[in-house]
Amino acid sequence: MPEKKLLVPFYEKLSLVLVGLIALGYLVILGKDILDPLVFGFLFAILLLPIATFFERKLRLPRGAAGSCAVVSVIAVIYGLVYLIGSQITKLTDDWPMLRKQVSGSVLQIQGWIESSFHINMEKQMDYVHDATNKFMSSGGEVVGNTVGELGSLILFFVFIIIFTLLVLLYRRLLFKFLLEVSGDDFQQTVFDIVENIQKILRQYILGLLLEMFIVSCIACALFLLIGIKYALLLGVIVGLFNIIPYVGIFSALFLSSLVTFATGNVQQVIEVAVGVIIIHLVDSNLILPVVVGSKVRLNALLSFIGIVIGELIWGLSGMFLAIPVMAILKIVFDRIDSMKPWGLLLGGDYQPKSLSKKKLKTDTTA
Repeated sequence: MPEKKLLVPFYEKLSLVLVGLIALGYLVILGKDILDPLVFGFLFAILLLPIATFFERKLRLPRGAAGSCAVVSVIAVIYGLVYLIGSQITKLTDDWPMLRKQVSGSVLQIQGWIESSFHINMEKQMDYVHDATNKFMSSGGEVVGNTVGELGSLILFFVFIIIFTLLVLLYRRLLFKFLLEVSGDDFQQTVFDIVENIQKILRQYILGLLLEMFIVSCIACALFLLIGIKYALLLGVIVGLFNIIPYVGIFSALFLSSLVTFATGNVQQVIEVAVGVIIIHLVDSNLILPVVVGSKVRLNALLSFIGIVIGELIWGLSGMFLAIPVMAILKIVFDRIDSMKPWGLLLGGDYQPKSLSKKKLKTDTTA
């Protein structure tokens, strides 16, 4: 007599899933200090794998030396970018007197508007400013201490990323063999398919983001040079860098660009820069992003935004960067496990309501 299969109600499954997600989220929050650089190291290792393979196979370097050369090459590129931005910022400090003069004039205009609109004379306004300044200065030591501590944590964070990237590149075959052994003989092909697609899609996604950042930076630099503002190259690079921060990057780029232009230009240029940044963002969102990045990771826009918000709540700014890659990994895994395919369908943004033949359906799911 065949055994009857026990059917678990959906609400019971959902309850178990929610409990598991809560427990997983709690563990992720507790392990932020180690998991955050580890995930970044994993992503950088995937990106640098072709370079490390080139050094290892073509130049006959040992695996550790090949991984080190790949990491050093990326560090050199980042250093060049930081040097370019730093040199522009150094020039910007030369305009500090102009900035003070511009801000002082604007403050006087604002004070006059407040006095005429709310009938608060300038003496009372200055009393409010002095009180706020005294409160800030009284906690100045604490602010400086927190700033130094955050800077030290940031440097240590980047050091951990470099170490994890090197270790993942060094032990990548051992980690892959471990996954195959754990999965068992029946699921080795599935694991191989998952790992292969994760490498391919994440590498394309990261390269797509870098290409998008380069294109946006070039457009912004050209536009700012056309407007004739000072530090056009610096502001163009800032717009490109902040543009890769999902949803909130555009507001940061808009604020910084307008502030620097206000300090070194006139009101008309500030308006032109603000309008230009908004137009660049619209072109990027509707043309550049779907073509360059959108085809690499097909995710539901609603759940992507929710994932970004949750990532920011859990890990802060780094969580916003990692939300999309992590969701892409989950979709790849869900799409290849029968019991998890509904969740992969929920994450995806390419649902087709038309009926498909069995042959076509099999081809689509294995692609």
